Amino acid sequence: MKSLVTIGEAAAVSGVSAKMIRHYEDIGVLQKTSRTDAGYRLYNSQQLQQLGFIRQARNLGFSLIQIESLLALWRDPNRSSRDVKQLAELHLAEIRQKIAELSQMEQVLQQLSDRCCGDLSPHCAILDGLAPNQNLAAESQ
Repeated sequence: MKSLVTIGEAAAVSGVSAKMIRHYEDIGVLQKTSRTDAGYRLYNSQQLQQLGFIRQARNLGFSLIQIESLLALWRDPNRSSRDVKQLAELHLAEIRQKIAELSQMEQVLQQLSDRCCGDLSPHCAILDGLAPNQNLAAESQ
């Protein structure tokens, strides 16, 4: 591979769109690139590695703030693996919480769907289940 590649080539190699590469550079997640005399961005192998790292971290659902922290740790040869693991475990706990919330949503929606006849009748248990509790509306008046 050439030592410097254009943004299009960087996008193809990393799997990150050119638009997102520019965005990551603009917000400081990706280190600034060198430019040609015509202003075209050129990416080196280190930046391509960073893009691959960012892509993988995004695929795992890390936020940009978390990715910045992970990148800083990745670049630091004196890092403590404890710090990396702490970030990963925090994110894992967030994922587990989201899974629990999604599971609860699934159960409620399944119950509502099971109670709905799905026929030509205007009565719908799903809509009834989504409507605010009538007792709560009366209490607030």
